Amino acid sequence: QVQLVESGGGLVQAGGSLRLSCAASGRTLSSDGIGWFRQAPGKEREFVATIYWNGGTHYADSVKGRFTISRDNAKNTVHLQMNSLKPEDTAVYYCRVVLTGVNYWGQGTQVTVSS
Repeated sequence: QVQLVESGGGLVQAGGSLRLSCAASGRTLSSDGIGWFRQAPGKEREFVATIYWNGGTHYADSVKGRFTISRDNAKNTVHLQMNSLKPEDTAVYYCRVVLTGVNYWGQGTQVTVSS
């Protein structure tokens, strides 16, 4: 089993930046893909970005060129650098790992972008 804890959310003005972190415990995730998702009020949870075990990345079109996902295997942590934030990026951001077909989610961190 693994526990995921997100941090780094907050309130920022449009055009600003935030760096989210997802710290894992209970298991080393260096050989697993880890994803970031977000859920805005009244909307379904949506994919944001993922980083694979080999460092490869994939982004949603809505964040491509603005967000960067990275991993620090020594700290068992994945980061999401968010630049040029827009009000539509406002959501609770979650990290997720899938292990033997089971989804593990963190508790989420709130990101609010004011216009």
